[in-house]
Amino acid sequence: MNIVLIGYRGTGKSVVGELLALHLGMHCIGMDAKIVERAAMSIPEIVERFGWTRFRDLESEIVLELSELDNIVIDTGGGVIERPENIEALKRNSRIFWLRASVDTIVTRIQADTQRPALTDGKTFTEEVAEVLEQRIPKYKRAAQYEIDTDALTPEQVAGKIVEIFEQG
Repeated sequence: MNIVLIGYRGTGKSVVGELLALHLGMHCIGMDAKIVERAAMSIPEIVERFGWTRFRDLESEIVLELSELDNIVIDTGGGVIERPENIEALKRNSRIFWLRASVDTIVTRIQADTQRPALTDGKTFTEEVAEVLEQRIPKYKRAAQYEIDTDALTPEQVAGKIVEIFEQG
């Protein structure tokens, strides 16, 4: 059984994933890192050269590969929920946790991140986060089996909640 972390950038997926892996004796796999490795270029380069569709295709390939593994923590990219087939594949052998955060929290946490290209044109960073998050919330909600609001929690507290749920079966 795997643990899958979904949610927008800045909700704590990467840090929490590493903490979970350490605590549960699992391996944490970051999907974005796998995509970068497979493409041999950064995410902004992939999007600039080939577009978002190619990036999403690579993401779906990685999802299928990881869904075949067992006893891992999967730190997904924020847009993995954009394709329903990704969630269907991940649900086969995983518990899916949605790490939520407010727009203000997300902006504070990721405003210095330069590793992701803009998802919308002509918007401020805060407007982009708010707009994309609004579009994605129903998809996260449908995909998740569990939701954890990370606004007021440390990564250790979030990981602790997930461990408690996961170990209860």
